[in-house]
Amino acid sequence: MYELIDRFMAHLQTEKGASPRTLTEYQKDLLEGLSFFARLEGVEEAEFSPSAVTPALFRRFLRHLYEQERARTTCARKLAAWRSFFRFLCREGVLATNPLKLVGAPKRDKRLPRVLYPAEAELLVTAPEGEEPLRLRDRALLEVLYGAGLRVSELEHLDLNDLDLERGELRVWGKGGRERLALLHPLAVEALRAYLERGRPRLARRQPRGEEETALFLNYRGTRLSSRGVRMLVAGYAARTGVKGKVTPHTFRHSFATHLLDGGADLRVVQELLGHKRLSTTQIYTRLSLERIRQIYCKTHPRA
Repeated sequence: MYELIDRFMAHLQTEKGASPRTLTEYQKDLLEGLSFFARLEGVEEAEFSPSAVTPALFRRFLRHLYEQERARTTCARKLAAWRSFFRFLCREGVLATNPLKLVGAPKRDKRLPRVLYPAEAELLVTAPEGEEPLRLRDRALLEVLYGAGLRVSELEHLDLNDLDLERGELRVWGKGGRERLALLHPLAVEALRAYLERGRPRLARRQPRGEEETALFLNYRGTRLSSRGVRMLVAGYAARTGVKGKVTPHTFRHSFATHLLDGGADLRVVQELLGHKRLSTTQIYTRLSLERIRQIYCKTHPRA
């Protein structure tokens, strides 16, 4: 079983171009399921056969996850990982049919994502002040997060040669290795120029001798700023400015899309800017925008 999982992971990486995060999550999902199935069947994990998985057995696994109060999105991802694994095994001739074909995905929670009000976004983006290298970096980074609607992983992997300040564009590598162009508004371009001219060179001097870092955003050691570092940075400015609720890098992405739609942007334009493969993924922001309209209506209409 371990060998089959290894072959599947190699298939995802080389043929599907899956991101490192997807590979990590899928591997965890498969190993967690394997441990549960083997324990129920009373066999060693390495000796467990994929043919032993039935729809009823997998539903027991999902019920076990629900009892642990795991999020429905997590349960849905685990089902997707195992479905994909079994499709691969069918293609390789290990299995004749996919036993999970008729297992329904858990209904996802209908919670709408957190979105900043425009004034809150402005407050956060303009919070870093001064000429210190890290302040210049933070201002540029927040302007890019909000101004281009990037995922944190996309931001982390930006290199200097992905940036075209003259055209106000960023080359971004999204999910599945898909390339797209992200647009930068003039304020983001201005903040990036300041960082590149007066901030990044001073951070780059702290790099280990003999190494040249290509990353756009550097940490205090002069090496690539990690996704974890970006999350901590965003949370820190949210706390400092008094913006209520949990604020993450993805909050800026949600806010970017919602504010564009509120301003009259076409849904397909927003889909392109976000790098969504399916329009249905982008449509959540239309519901989000309507919900914001409802909130404003209820707050401001005297009869509401």
